[in-house]
Amino acid sequence: MSLNPKKTDWAPILILGSLWGLAEAALGMYLRQCASTVSGSLMTGAALFFLSAAWAISPRLQTVATMVVLAAFFKLFDALLLGLPVLHGAVANPVFAIAVEAVAFFLIIQLIRGDLFQKVPGKGAAGALAALVAVNVFPLVKFATGIAACKVPGTAIPLSLYYAPIAIGLSALTVPLGSLMGTAWAAAETRLSTFGLARLRWLSPAFLALCLAVLAGFRLM
Repeated sequence: MSLNPKKTDWAPILILGSLWGLAEAALGMYLRQCASTVSGSLMTGAALFFLSAAWAISPRLQTVATMVVLAAFFKLFDALLLGLPVLHGAVANPVFAIAVEAVAFFLIIQLIRGDLFQKVPGKGAAGALAALVAVNVFPLVKFATGIAACKVPGTAIPLSLYYAPIAIGLSALTVPLGSLMGTAWAAAETRLSTFGLARLRWLSPAFLALCLAVLAGFRLM
């Protein structure tokens, strides 16, 4: 039973999921075709940062699932603004990546539990392993969406594997940082008054709407 029944988890999760979704859409702002750079590896690190922060606030499977839904929603909303079909390389494949990153994070967290994950090296290892799993699974995207993973120009090497060291190294940093931010957020939330918690509940949907408006504004410029 919670020691703080006033605490609300869904409000910060809604905010974090909105930020993750906006980051996904912003990084792909000019990607209407196959990526040709390290952008996917950078987003793996960013995704694990937001997932780690959310997990520190509410360590539940429902949290991870909600984060995936929110991030995917932003990609689909972005596709609507661009007039792109869902089964487009710039839409379906990133959504697949979002799901893979979340599943990899959740599975690794189940393996690295207890005192080990409470320490920074353990969190760093979790981030690196989650990224390792994600980048190796992503090339299977063709079986899920029918669209092959982007490859290094002139080769048959998927970008996710070519830039895997960057994704792994970055994630070893972003997971501990995300956990630190989430822990601080949760601690701050416990100090809120009843009025403060109520205001947070109202502000989080407004923040989601604001992020969608920002994305729409950029796309319509």
